[in-house]
Amino acid sequence: MSEDKQDVQAEQPLSELLQIRRDKLRQLQEEGLDPFQITKYPVTAHAQEVVDQFDTCEGQTVSLAGRMMSKRGMGKAIFCDLLDGSGRIQIYVRIDELGEEEFARFKKLDIGDLIGIEGEVFRTKRGEISVKVHQLTLLSKSLRPLPEKFHGLTDKETRYRQRYVDLIVNPDVRRTFVIRSRLMKHIRQYLDARDYLEVETPVLNTISGGATARPFITHHNTLNIDMYMRIATELHLKRLVVGGVERVYEIGRIFRNEGMDPKHNPEFTTIELYEAYTDFHGMMELAEGLISSAARALLGGYQVQWLGQEIDLAPGWKRLTMIDAVREYVGVDFGTITGADEAVKAVESAGISMEGKPHTWGNALYEAFDQRVEEQLIQPTFITMYPVEVSPLSKRSPADGRLTERFELFVCHSEIANAFSELNDPIDQRGRFEHEIALRDAGDDEAGMMDDDYITALEYGMPPTGGMGIGIDRLVMMLTNSDSVRDVILFPTMKPIVDA
Repeated sequence: MSEDKQDVQAEQPLSELLQIRRDKLRQLQEEGLDPFQITKYPVTAHAQEVVDQFDTCEGQTVSLAGRMMSKRGMGKAIFCDLLDGSGRIQIYVRIDELGEEEFARFKKLDIGDLIGIEGEVFRTKRGEISVKVHQLTLLSKSLRPLPEKFHGLTDKETRYRQRYVDLIVNPDVRRTFVIRSRLMKHIRQYLDARDYLEVETPVLNTISGGATARPFITHHNTLNIDMYMRIATELHLKRLVVGGVERVYEIGRIFRNEGMDPKHNPEFTTIELYEAYTDFHGMMELAEGLISSAARALLGGYQVQWLGQEIDLAPGWKRLTMIDAVREYVGVDFGTITGADEAVKAVESAGISMEGKPHTWGNALYEAFDQRVEEQLIQPTFITMYPVEVSPLSKRSPADGRLTERFELFVCHSEIANAFSELNDPIDQRGRFEHEIALRDAGDDEAGMMDDDYITALEYGMPPTGGMGIGIDRLVMMLTNSDSVRDVILFPTMKPIVDA
């Protein structure tokens, strides 16, 4: 079918287009050529393979299968683009190769139909690598038209809801998820080479713990109890460290019943890892090595673009204590402030709100950072030594009990990783759980709960341990220059469409 006829079809109502395609299918079925009865097709090569290895493939007969993405020309010879899982290649279809009857059937095919072709690899006079088709088989009939060729699928809502179409018509989307898959492979190889053990821990828990977040609650019918979808994998993994698994990690889905924005989705993927006999400094070295090596392996270098910024991921990332960061970016020196009242007064004088926050030295320090500093951190920066008030599972600093041995890694004012020298004092841990319970009783539904079994585990003795969590989705956002978490999740959470 010529391009002119395709354009005429594009102007017809969608319902009519659907009917036309169904009529074509019915005609094929009546002729005994139902494509949906075909169960397999012998594929001997892929599009990108033929292009990359043209010197050895030229003149050879190959068999490919994929989706027909365009038709150009008319009369007795037609060029098409064939899209398979590796990429695109041009195919050349002539009436004298297929025969009049088969060529007539081919001309009735639609953009989007899945076909199998057998033919000879050659280069056109214009220099384009192509396959001259000797035999063509319709493998599946596309009953819906793809988005109009010049505009593609551009509406983001539709792209996220119909990711299958998005992947067909937007090549960059496919690249994003290829990078995501390769990143996961790289992470596993990096950690496995360092003697880490990958494990799986429960998604359903009888308590909500391991982080501060509002959980999803479900009900177990047989046990007749409410259960919580996990908001972190932390507490189970640290139980394994107690049990003697000295290096352990899990890549898994996390569920938090929170709002949605360009950086947050209710379910997301993290990696959490724990290593005995190291601390948060060891975790900084691991984070820098893992992420910088991933950029080099997947992108070919350390330079990336993200959120309109040029980012340099070469090792040697900046490290600042939270006190130093607030001094540098806000101008308030918490190193010389000791009392809570003085701290609150100092940050409020700098225009920082403490509304709804307990008036403590640590909360004042954190709010100064959260409201003024985080947004200014563009290049990779480790912020260390967080207040104990916002770090319920982190070990206190021996030098200053108001602070904890914790860091967060920021790139382009986005948190990428969070790590601690893990709290292994069961008495201190119980006290912090009790503080979380008090917050929950006061109405904070994101506060944690008491985990008596975890306390019991700590009472058996957990070695000094460094632990870290990395958000896979944000890491993929950075490596693919994506500005929304929905761009890097194949099927993001969407509000249901309600019929009028």
